Amino acid sequence: MREQKIKQDICIGANIREIRRRQGLKQTELAGLLQLEGIPMTREALVKIERGAQHIQASQLRAIKNALNVSYDELLEP
Repeated sequence: MREQKIKQDICIGANIREIRRRQGLKQTELAGLLQLEGIPMTREALVKIERGAQHIQASQLRAIKNALNVSYDELLEP
């Protein structure tokens, strides 16, 4: 079964970038945290997600939520 991808029409990427910056994390640091959780993520892939150029997978969204210690609401708010 293929993992569902979430179309970024609600600013998920921009919210991730804003929260990450607020917490003082660099893209490479967040990507590293995701890799430690078993989510294959490069800095380049994170850049594309933050820009809305790449769909985010459900597992990536869950891992980012956990790494940033935020709620889904914070990531999904318009």
